[in-house]
Amino acid sequence: MNIQEVFLSLGKYQGLFYLLLLLAGVYAFRRLWKAWKEWREAYFGLEREISMRRLAQWLAATVLILALMCGVFAIATFVVPGLPASVLLATPTLDLLATPVGTLSAEQATLLAMTPIVAAPAAGSEGCVPGQLEITSPRSGGEISGSFSIIGTVDVPGFGFYKYEVALRGTENWTTISAENEVKNDEELGILNTSVLTPGDYWLRIVVIDNDAQTLQTCIISIRIIGQ
Repeated sequence: MNIQEVFLSLGKYQGLFYLLLLLAGVYAFRRLWKAWKEWREAYFGLEREISMRRLAQWLAATVLILALMCGVFAIATFVVPGLPASVLLATPTLDLLATPVGTLSAEQATLLAMTPIVAAPAAGSEGCVPGQLEITSPRSGGEISGSFSIIGTVDVPGFGFYKYEVALRGTENWTTISAENEVKNDEELGILNTSVLTPGDYWLRIVVIDNDAQTLQTCIISIRIIGQ
């Protein structure tokens, strides 16, 4: 694991790190307080020396925990958003452990990995059917930024599950963001975090797959990602 992967892990699981550091900080502060009281109440030279050592140890531990919390915050807030998209989206496949995927079964996850990738159309959008398979937000050609909620409908006969993907226009490198196995009717299909993508023109598509790993329908629109 290289340093960039470490930064990504810290940013992705920052909530867990904060919780662990907070618990450690509470424990260290309690021990620091206890050591300080023992030092104040100590009268003999050896007793005061031992108390002073404990006080210094727990003071150092408390300062270290605070420094780690500040480090996690700095990495998650300033370092991770600045990493190149090639690092943040290293492969065009779905990471079932790192990406929210609803309640896909193991069989559906295997079928998802087997699904072939189809090249993007030359221009415009295609395959969207109102009331059956469509993306209502963002609109085709629209500009988006930040963490964007994709709204639409996925209600296709023979539905098994769907996945949503992005690709830089002019390329065929589709990156699967997430997947879901529930029918949607003008609801949130997923979240697209544009901060991990370089601003520019992209394709966004919803791919519907049946339980035999066959692609049923694909809805593709064009979007433009802008900086925040």
